[in-house]
Amino acid sequence: MATLNTYLNFNGNTEEAFNFYKSVFGGDFAVLQRFKDSPGCEGMAVGDQEKIMHVALPIGGNVLMGTDITDPMPASTFGTGISLSVDAGSEEEANTLFNNLSAGGTVTMALEKMFWGALFGMATDKFGIQWMVNYDYNKK
Repeated sequence: MATLNTYLNFNGNTEEAFNFYKSVFGGDFAVLQRFKDSPGCEGMAVGDQEKIMHVALPIGGNVLMGTDITDPMPASTFGTGISLSVDAGSEEEANTLFNNLSAGGTVTMALEKMFWGALFGMATDKFGIQWMVNYDYNKK
């Protein structure tokens, strides 16, 4: 069965927002990764390199995740400020979920094996909802 987590996009204040969420919900970040620490981001503007590429805060049985929007991504506005992240239980399920969610919509990042050990892709469905599909090979 798939797990549905919330992924929030911010216009440069992800760290501030997630420190607030941490103060509200408690716990520790499972992941806090800056763009400067990620392959392929070396050419980004110096200010953008310090921004958050990915942060994850476990809350109960779910995870609240987020990122900073950087160029050339569009600024976060109502309707695009949230992506729903689905963690599939298998590679087959990830492919099925991704194909079904992207049908009639737009694939923004093809479902591919990524450097962090997962099968990952992004799509906006035909209703304008942003989805991220992930299958973590390390959780086999």
